[in-house]
Amino acid sequence: MAEAISTLISDSEASVVQTHWVVIYAPHTRGRKRFPENCVTVYPSEAQARAAARPEAGYRAAVAHGPSRSSEGFRLYYLVRWLD
Repeated sequence: MAEAISTLISDSEASVVQTHWVVIYAPHTRGRKRFPENCVTVYPSEAQARAAARPEAGYRAAVAHGPSRSSEGFRLYYLVRWLD
């Protein structure tokens, strides 16, 4: 008999995608709208994300949805808007 789908998905994978204040490492954005999770750091507030941003080094504050699993198996954040 086949396993129930609930046993194949961990609790961390079943969470709903949320909107976060983040800092994204994106030295060359060129219109990109999605970023892998290893380029994104989540912060609890907009003020903290803005304070952690270093645009001259490629770290920009933003609002993003995520993480969401892509069809390739990557966990991605989708840009809502830049904060700067």
